[in-house]
Amino acid sequence: MPLAQPSDPGREHVSVNPVFTREPVRIPRNRIPDGELDPDTAYQVVHDELMLDGNARLNLATFVTTWMEPQAQRLMDESFDKNMIDKDEYPRTAELEQRCVRMLADLWHAPDPDHTTGCSTTGSSEACMLAGLALKRRWQHRRRAGGESTDRPNIVMGVNVQVCWDKFANYWEVEPRLVPMEGDRFHLTAEEAVRYCDENTIGVVVILGSTFDGSYEPVAEICAALDDLQAQHGWDVPVHVDGASGAMIAPFCDPDLEWDFRLPRVASINTSGHKYGLVYPGVGWVVWRDAAALPEDLVFKVNYLGGEMPTFALNFSRPGAQVIAQYYNFLRLGFDGYRRVQLYCREVASALADRIAALGPFRLLTDGRELPVFAFTLAPDEVGYSVFDVSAALREQGWLVPAYTFPEHREDLAVLRIVVRNGFSHDLADLLLDALEQALPRLRGQGTPQRGAESASFSHGA
Repeated sequence: MPLAQPSDPGREHVSVNPVFTREPVRIPRNRIPDGELDPDTAYQVVHDELMLDGNARLNLATFVTTWMEPQAQRLMDESFDKNMIDKDEYPRTAELEQRCVRMLADLWHAPDPDHTTGCSTTGSSEACMLAGLALKRRWQHRRRAGGESTDRPNIVMGVNVQVCWDKFANYWEVEPRLVPMEGDRFHLTAEEAVRYCDENTIGVVVILGSTFDGSYEPVAEICAALDDLQAQHGWDVPVHVDGASGAMIAPFCDPDLEWDFRLPRVASINTSGHKYGLVYPGVGWVVWRDAAALPEDLVFKVNYLGGEMPTFALNFSRPGAQVIAQYYNFLRLGFDGYRRVQLYCREVASALADRIAALGPFRLLTDGRELPVFAFTLAPDEVGYSVFDVSAALREQGWLVPAYTFPEHREDLAVLRIVVRNGFSHDLADLLLDALEQALPRLRGQGTPQRGAESASFSHGA
């Protein structure tokens, strides 16, 4: 999570509307108050401050679910006090977690979904950490069994990976071999992946749905290239699929696409339940193709509150409500319901992308026909304003559409990106397009861009 940075504290006390209290109240802004407050007053103070947050429905930057059905919210309200780690005290919650793991293993074509290994996490970042640890430990075991050094592990991935993979490499002392973007290649390819591998490569991370542009990386092609690499050099390099978004899109929208455990080289897959799993944050999932893919010495047996419990996690205590909500969604929607929701998101995204392209001033990088996400930039002859100016103009009307530059080797490319989630309809897309069309005459009347990359508040690492 972001670290709290020192800032100007402003006024020493929080302002309180006198209507809410019988006598004046002074609430320190940055210190715990000396005395108590009436609960209604405390609620109103916090409620009023949160009114200044943006409208979640108009936030087209986030992948995170911002709407659930009232029944799911009721289940979460009833479950906020359940500690996910205490499986002895809450055995039915633990059982629902395992059912979700088996459902995902079946969805992703695990060889034996009823006996697969997996767990819930606080989100995809923790899931990626656990998958990376399993890759490193398997590599260490194999090297030690052969009497070989384990001093210099590396992991291969595109520079477009989410920042959690940089953290994994840093925290667990693995060399990150980041394949840069080049020209119009914005993600990892088979040719580039194998070029960065050697005998010390613990694995290749393949992204099913890049956060930069919504495109799928070619999992099957990369696996085939690694098969050839093993035949030539004997290096057995497994693949982890980071399906934070795409692992809950592809099974429903692209059933014939082979990206999952149908490919023998895929050792593990993660996804975010709080993204296209359609659950409020935060919950993630990681599943290994079989027990052998998760080394036993990574799993702790903990005696906790009267029961022995296997655990593989970076967190310990955490709420069970999101896991329960995930199970609710699996029951409520089923395969057909998820397919309907995800296809509608893709339909809205692709139609909106086509309409933005038809306006003239913009050039699409992607069109929302993989993830329901697309990126676009300014056409070459649009020189009086920047994508950052466009983002600011849309924000004036309540829309949050991020603008950012691409990573090293393509830092010259600045884009806007739109994420279509459940709840973003064709009607809302019409309103967004109206806002964009209203802003364009003023923007095109500018002599020079007013904002550059320094004005961007969006970060892929957030």
